[in-house]
Amino acid sequence: MPNPTAAMLVIGDEILSGRTRDSNMHHLAGELVKVGIDLKEVRVVPDEAPAIVSALRALSEAHDNVFTSGGIGPTHDDITADCVAEAFGRNIDVRPDARKLLEDAYGARGVEVTEARLRMARIPDDAVLIENPVSTAPGFTLENVHVMAGVPAVFEAMVASVLPGLTGGTPLLSQTWRVMRPEGDIAGPLRALSEAYTDLSFGSYPFQMNGVFGSNVVVRGTDGARVDAAMTELQEVFPDAGA
Repeated sequence: MPNPTAAMLVIGDEILSGRTRDSNMHHLAGELVKVGIDLKEVRVVPDEAPAIVSALRALSEAHDNVFTSGGIGPTHDDITADCVAEAFGRNIDVRPDARKLLEDAYGARGVEVTEARLRMARIPDDAVLIENPVSTAPGFTLENVHVMAGVPAVFEAMVASVLPGLTGGTPLLSQTWRVMRPEGDIAGPLRALSEAYTDLSFGSYPFQMNGVFGSNVVVRGTDGARVDAAMTELQEVFPDAGA
């Protein structure tokens, strides 16, 4: 049985403008590999409702899980929650349980719960809150979409909250062999190996070290014995390499 699939929707003008470097996709991909959920697609869209709604609907239909990043803060351009509600035809308003989380957290610090801060308690009907142990303001899950903050520390904490409740598959295994030859020299043998092991994937990632061209060859698969066998053949073909 194939692994469940996932997509990620990164939301924010600051990502597309280059002002902010996204690290959340890298983190999510690594965590999904561990639980056997295959990340198949990542999209980046601006803070524009039509683009967000359209992407949500498309990704939700195409994949078992969708993870969003960004746009659930207190400012006017934080419109992700509203877009999720629109995409799934749900009402959205300040929800008592989310409001209480914010009131308790801000109250403990002597901070006023303003109308702007209460925007972070606006949750679509039927959504399940995602715990945020870093800054309290919750994310939420609606159908197969998991809505999370864009701040990396908060995003990572929310991923840790969500993953234990998802259905996973077989974790992806990988091994790497460093070949001190340029890609043009290894392309033929590498193609032959990939044809012999059609259940595995072979990636070649070139580098230059001290003026010498080389490639890191990565073998990936869900069957450890098959990955080991392919690595043994790879090392026989390129014995002058190194791990």
